[in-house]
Formats: sequence, C-alpha cells, structure tokens
Amino acid sequence: MIYMLDTADTKEIERLMDLYPIDGVTTNPSIIAKGNKKVKELIKDIRKIIGNNKMLHVQTMSDMAEDIIKEAFRLRDLAGGQFYVKIPATPQGIKAICHLKDIGFNVTATGIFTQQQGLIAAKAGADFVAPYVNRLDNISSHGIDVVRDLVNVFNYYKLNTKVLAASFKNVDQVYRVSNAGAHSATISPELFDQLMYHPLIDQSIESFKNDGKDFYDIWD
Repeated sequence: MIYMLDTADTKEIERLMDLYPIDGVTTNPSIIAKGNKKVKELIKDIRKIIGNNKMLHVQTMSDMAEDIIKEAFRLRDLAGGQFYVKIPATPQGIKAICHLKDIGFNVTATGIFTQQQGLIAAKAGADFVAPYVNRLDNISSHGIDVVRDLVNVFNYYKLNTKVLAASFKNVDQVYRVSNAGAHSATISPELFDQLMYHPLIDQSIESFKNDGKDFYDIWD
C-alpha cells in the first residue's frame, strides 16, 4: 500500500512525515484554500518538507484541455521533484491526460466515480486514478465496490495504472479499500493518526514496562 497525506497543512505534513513511512502528499483546490496560502508559496513549502523523492500531487483548475496543459507545466515548474499533475476525469481532462502522458508527465486522474470513467482515464495513460470513496458512499453508490472493480479491471487488462483511493471519513473505509486491493490511499492527518490507534496498544505497552522495569539494565 502506498500511503499519502491528503492535506496542505505544512505542520501536519512535517509531523507525520517524521513518524510514518508516507510516500507523498496530495492536494486539491479546496484543500489548498484551507491552508490560507497562495498556491505558489504552499507548493514550495510542501516540497521543502517532503524532499524531491516523495510524490506531490497538485490539481489543475482549468476546464479546457489546452489550458489544463499550460497549467500542468506551470505547476510542475513550481513543484519540482517527483510531481504528479491531478486532472479531473472530464472529456477535456482526458484529452489533456493523453497529451501530457505523451510528453512525459506523471498524471493522476481525479474525481473518479465509476469504473468506466476510471478505465478510460487509465487507457489515456493516467498513472493513478482517484475514486472518491466517501462521496460515493454518501449517495449509496458503494465506493468500496468501485475501488474493487477498478483494481480487477486494471489487473484483467494488465494496465499499469494504480488505484489511489481518496475521500475517507473513517478507518473502516481505509481498511476495506486495502482489502479490495487498492494500490494507494490518500488520507487526512486526523484519520491517519486513527489508523494506528487501538486501546489495547497502550495497555500492552504499560504491562511490558511494569514487567520489565527491574530487569532492563542496559543503561547502567
């Protein structure tokens, strides 16, 4: 599983990168707006924290393919390092993905809600497709099933595209997409902390400390 942070909160990125084996950061315009910084400054700040070898996914805002392509070049210049341009999987977005892949861009197709939408994005060359799990669950469309269908169809057609599951509200959704074979998940900092929590962990550690405190003499 490739774990990524879905945030533009630089303090949280720095904290969690220090603790966990996180592979990169994903953002979108709404997340960037919450960071209360202009995108040029924010992208540079995130890259400085994560380094050039971690993935940084930044989304375009344009509607037409020609403008998406121009925006992709500008965002890549700003981000540097291992950069993925996120493009919504609209007809114009698919057109832009085809062109950008032909000239060597890393691309994440975002806003995926159906298996066919994800498959077309994969055929266009997207490196990742990002189905929105919780948004689908909220309209009784079963986000986990969409993730599973995408994994199965990519395997069936031997496509190299990875499923980047997104939009989570609870740990159980992350658990279920990992069981469905999702290659990656992008998770908010709040939820990432919860992935590691279990009440028995603290209890077990406390028991170990009490049992071993008179016998661990390694500091003498």
